[in-house]
Amino acid sequence: MVTRENFTSEEWTKLLESLMLTGMAVSAADPNGLWGTIKEALASRSALAASKAESGSNELVKAIIADFETREGRSAIQEALRKRLAGADPAEVVHRSLDTLHEVSAILAAKAPADAAAFKACLRGIGQKVAEASMEGGFLGFGGVQVSEAEKATLTDIAKALA
Repeated sequence: MVTRENFTSEEWTKLLESLMLTGMAVSAADPNGLWGTIKEALASRSALAASKAESGSNELVKAIIADFETREGRSAIQEALRKRLAGADPAEVVHRSLDTLHEVSAILAAKAPADAAAFKACLRGIGQKVAEASMEGGFLGFGGVQVSEAEKATLTDIAKALA
């Protein structure tokens, strides 16, 4: 069984970060104002809770989400995100997030190949939930689309980064 001890501190932090960066990349791909951002953040949180509760989640997924929920885990994520995303505009947030997800994929391939598919599925699920959380475009919620073209492209890029 793969646990936190199988990873360096830096690798573990990247795994934790990836839970946030996946949703942030989708949100940044097509910013949707304050209300849309709130809905997307809540969707990300909901997707995490669903992954944790899902009976099929493997032990690595559960361990990462459990650490994410601790004060220490959140502190590590906040510090890492602050460094990674400092001064980034939305396009750069997407780019930096995808770079990190590519690194996460390599870490999983090297250190947890048997658990990689489950964790990547968790990340893709977060991205999909965030993309579907808020109508994009239109006016006052009318005439918009559930998932914008920019979000679809970012979901495709996330899948490629995690391949």
